[in-house]
Amino acid sequence: MQLIDGKATAEAIKGEIAIEVKEILANGGKQPHLAAVLVGNDGGSRTYVNHKVKACEQCGFKSTLLEFEETITEEELLAVVDKLNKDEDIDGFIVQLPLPKHIDETKVTLAIDPAKDVDGFHPENLGRMMIGLPGFLPATPYGIVQLLERYGIETSGKKCVVVGRSNIVGTPMSLLMSRNAKVGNCTVTLTHSRTADLAAETREADILIAALGKPEFVTADMVKEGAVVIDVGTSRVKDDSKKSGFSLKGDVKFDEVSPKCSFITPVPGGVGPMTVVTLMRNTLLAAKNR
Repeated sequence: MQLIDGKATAEAIKGEIAIEVKEILANGGKQPHLAAVLVGNDGGSRTYVNHKVKACEQCGFKSTLLEFEETITEEELLAVVDKLNKDEDIDGFIVQLPLPKHIDETKVTLAIDPAKDVDGFHPENLGRMMIGLPGFLPATPYGIVQLLERYGIETSGKKCVVVGRSNIVGTPMSLLMSRNAKVGNCTVTLTHSRTADLAAETREADILIAALGKPEFVTADMVKEGAVVIDVGTSRVKDDSKKSGFSLKGDVKFDEVSPKCSFITPVPGGVGPMTVVTLMRNTLLAAKNR
């Protein structure tokens, strides 16, 4: 079993981006600028945004964090999005999800200029991905593709099973793994809560990608011997032995599944850091495009 170290891979990619940014600035180019919008005080969202701000510093980007109370109205938030769309200095921006229940997340996503949608959530970018045109790939699936490529994991002709069909991870992941590309050419099964005999499907997987948000859902009896397992889940589970009062758990029961795997990502330190660094790659691309 080989551990896929997302943290080390992300650090290497940030170093590559920083070198490229220095070259851009040395040639008189503009410093890439990423903005993040944070609504409310959700602990997980704040942690993710802080990671993104720190990554901007490491990559040599300019960053702006806009924070708003949970009471902000949908109309006010849409006005913020419109202002960021029109700001010539900002190359890309994200609106951190989830948003308060009184705000329509789809409406906010649709309001973002696709040319600044570095999260890759806008339907235009998802559509471009679907037919193989250049655009911003969703950060988490793109990060997983990067891990598979950098670890030299063969995907062509393999059976890939994705557990979870969210628009942010599962569905775009299934499309990326099936496309005709260096990382791709898999036969893909996209499974979900209505899948009959889910374990029978996952046991067929050469590459198993768990993205359903249920801690330690995938157990050893669900995994084929020698499979590559990518754990996207990050759930906070009560843990009195920790100072924080919780532990981070993935969707995979790591201790019992890992001995069966050829490769596996840990939680934390696997997919999470790659999601952040892929956002940096998309921001650099947005800056170049502009």
